[in-house]
Amino acid sequence: MIVVSIIGILAAIAIPTYMDYTIRAQIAEGINVAGGAKNAVAAYYQEYGSFPADNTMAALAPASGIKGAYVTSVSVSGPDISIRYGNEAHSRISGETVTLTAADDIGSVTWICASGGVIQDKHLPSSCEYQGSVPEFN
Repeated sequence: MIVVSIIGILAAIAIPTYMDYTIRAQIAEGINVAGGAKNAVAAYYQEYGSFPADNTMAALAPASGIKGAYVTSVSVSGPDISIRYGNEAHSRISGETVTLTAADDIGSVTWICASGGVIQDKHLPSSCEYQGSVPEFN
């Protein structure tokens, strides 16, 4: 009986931790899927001095054409790249969005990552977590 109790206690601790890890990995996959869009937006900015209005202007596939196992779309709108989660994503992030916002950093482009507060900070990859007052993603 004691062994069963110990296993129950360990499971109560391990399952939520594993769930957090799984969600964090799924969000990281979305950021990786958006890598091509980040490059396209940065290249457009370097060439024209402004950000593309949409995927077409950035020479990307339509938003629904950029997807992954946990991502349903990646859309460009000015300096913002929105990563929408779905498909096989965990129910806590399915239908939610992480936004990467481009910022001019003395001629180069840096990225600020935000979830709009819906996705908990603990689920964001370390590259997206708040560091000071602004979450920055390079």
